[in-house]
This record gives sequence, C-alpha cells and structure tokens, in this order.
Amino acid sequence: MTTLQIEKTKTAWLGVADTLYVPHSERQYRQLVGLLDGLVDEVGENERHPLASLMEVVGVLIEKYEDENVPALN
Repeated sequence: MTTLQIEKTKTAWLGVADTLYVPHSERQYRQLVGLLDGLVDEVGENERHPLASLMEVVGVLIEKYEDENVPALN
C-alpha cells in the first residue's frame, strides 16, 4: 500500500471507526446487529449495491463475536 493509499484510508477510517469495529462487549455486539439490520433494509439482496460488501463485513464481525461468546445450541 502506498503512502497516498494509507492517507486516503486513514481519512476514510476516521469517518467510520465509531460505526465499524470488532465487538468486544454485548453492547458493541448489539450495535453491530442494529447496523446490520439497517444495511439489510437498505441493500436487500442486491449484490451490486455500494454497501453490499460492508453488509458482508458486518455479518462476519457479528458471526465472529457469536462464535466466541454465544453458547452453541445442541
């Protein structure tokens, strides 16, 4: 990654860091679930939507938290 790319990424990240993060608490987890719900409403099943990739990333973060913190139902 070039210095210019890092600077662009840094600028963009500062705008989303309060919204997109690895959840470490139940509160953060619930906030991400709320974000995912909103993204699902916006994106639906449109894989070409500009936010489709973000929806996928948020889903992965939620899944990771659940795998580590929610007991499996057997």
